[in-house]
Amino acid sequence: MASQPTPPTTADLRRRTGDLAAFAGVQEVVLKNGREEGVRALILRNAVGLEIEVLIDRAFDLGGARFRGVPFGWRSGNGFRHPGLHESDAEDGLSWLRALDGLLVTGGLDHALFGGEYDATHYAYPPKQTVRHGLHGRLTAIPARLLRVEEDWQESGGTLRVVGEVIQATSFGEHLRLTRTIEIDMFGATVRVRDVVDNLGFEPTPHMFLYHLNIGYPFVDEGTVLVAPITEHIWASESTMQQGVTYDTLPAPVDGFVEQVWEHGLVAGTDGRHRVALHASDGARGIEVSWDAAAQPYFFEWQNLRAGQYAVGLEPSSTPVTGESAARENGSLTWLAHGESRSYDMTIQLLDGEQDVSASGARIRGIGGQPAGAAS
Repeated sequence: MASQPTPPTTADLRRRTGDLAAFAGVQEVVLKNGREEGVRALILRNAVGLEIEVLIDRAFDLGGARFRGVPFGWRSGNGFRHPGLHESDAEDGLSWLRALDGLLVTGGLDHALFGGEYDATHYAYPPKQTVRHGLHGRLTAIPARLLRVEEDWQESGGTLRVVGEVIQATSFGEHLRLTRTIEIDMFGATVRVRDVVDNLGFEPTPHMFLYHLNIGYPFVDEGTVLVAPITEHIWASESTMQQGVTYDTLPAPVDGFVEQVWEHGLVAGTDGRHRVALHASDGARGIEVSWDAAAQPYFFEWQNLRAGQYAVGLEPSSTPVTGESAARENGSLTWLAHGESRSYDMTIQLLDGEQDVSASGARIRGIGGQPAGAAS
């Protein structure tokens, strides 16, 4: 692969246009029509063809995502529904599946994974002895408050940066805040997500946090492989024993495929980060994801390979797949005191061509191998 040309300087670009927005910038829009009517969004677009949508009114999550015109963020068919349409307690807690769409859907802030009924006496409100949570919590349907939009042009390159705040609160219950920063560089192929969750309330509050990062076609396709420094398969859904689909190599879409979920034990790199990647079968494209291993030590792989759905979810999590009940029982559940916080970050790197994919493989293999059956 030929070496990449040196990006022009900002001064070079200013001599060639009256508006730097011709090359990169942030645009605020309001989605119109149907289920998405009224949803505010930000479109971040840089000078090498990376474009992402930040859904302000859906917890500052990531919607559509493209690189040089090619989508990599999954679309489920649900659309980016207005939060007013969401019923978090409906369908026995599975209504979250009606909001599942786009590149990033975050689980939290006080609950993630499958739902249930849990003790709430720590909130000291006698009529509320328990609280019910649905799948992946309430965060998804809460609109954010837009705090900042920055187009930070430097002499060489620069950064597009947006910051939002989501408050999840109820009287006599949780009062948690998510402050999220999303960045892309003017000439880069990387998306950076940085999050801080803190407790604004005065009662100790459970906290769980999960990134549901959803990759779609053509970055997910027949022969795509998962590359990760895996020590063991800690847990797998029953469906993984019945369909003949391995964790590491994907088939073409399958009619009626039952979702498969794996929890993989990962080795962290010397930088304290976990790294996993999806590589296309021809080595021409891929995506590498990294995150702080201490903040989110657990990793799930979600294979939704059903025709008409077809996606892979890469899911760093603060809590193992056994969920809140087990974490309460064994004492591992995170509780935030008043003013206490937790920080998270995730980097999504687009791999453009054989050289990038090869370097990604070497980077991950340098940390550790993975169980037999994986691609070499």
